[in-house]
Parts: sequence; C-alpha cells; structure tokens
Amino acid sequence: MMKHLRVTVDGKAYDVVVEELAHDADAPSPAPAARPAARAAEAAPAAPPPAPMAAAPASPPPSSAGPDDRTAPLSGIVAEIVVKVGEEVVIDQPVAVLEAMKMKTIIGAHKAGRVTAIYVTPGDGVEADQSLMTIA
Repeated sequence: MMKHLRVTVDGKAYDVVVEELAHDADAPSPAPAARPAARAAEAAPAAPPPAPMAAAPASPPPSSAGPDDRTAPLSGIVAEIVVKVGEEVVIDQPVAVLEAMKMKTIIGAHKAGRVTAIYVTPGDGVEADQSLMTIA
C-alpha cells in the first residue's frame, strides 16, 4: 500500500511517497486517533519557512553558469556561506560549505577576484553545477 506524506525537516516541507510493507500480525498497529490527525496535516498547506534574520537576500541565479560563476561540484544543502558580496578572495580560499549525506564539503574559490553576487543562502538545496556565486 502506497501512502503520500508530507515531512517537515528544519522548517522545509518535503512531499514523499512511502510503501507500507507487510507487517507481523503480532505487531501493534497505530492508534486509530492518530490517522485522522495525520490526514488533516496532509491536507493543510505547508507554512513557509521563517526567513533568516541576519542573512542578506540572495540574488536571483543566472540562467546559465558563466566563467565567473563558482558552481556546486555536487548536489547537497548549503551549510554555510563563508564570504560576503564585495569581499576579495584568492584561488582556493573557502567560500562555501555544502552538506551531502552527512558529510561537509568545503568549496574553494575557482579564481582570485571579488565576490559580486551570491545566489544561495544556508539551508538551500542545490544541484551539481548550479551557480552558488559570481567571482569577477
């Protein structure tokens, strides 16, 4: 039996489909009162996550990555942005940290220059080759 559920992790809602596997006859079944509450939560729209208080708003990402864009080498969640717009960086200087599969990856600057735009904020999900920032 397939079930559609909404799971919220750190204020971000995810819609998932799970398959209920056959279970032991001796295993206790969930309480009947819990099911209507879960279905009511399913139907309710997810509340938007709270905006970060100290973070500056991210710029809209470019339609395609250019030679000045530092892109994500892998898919994951942005754990930290180490630099600010206007900051000078040198090649391989840490500029961001991505987290994937409970491992953190430090992302270094691909060239020396000045950070002119940042397109992501901590907590954002990114895909491989997605622009994180522009260093000109």
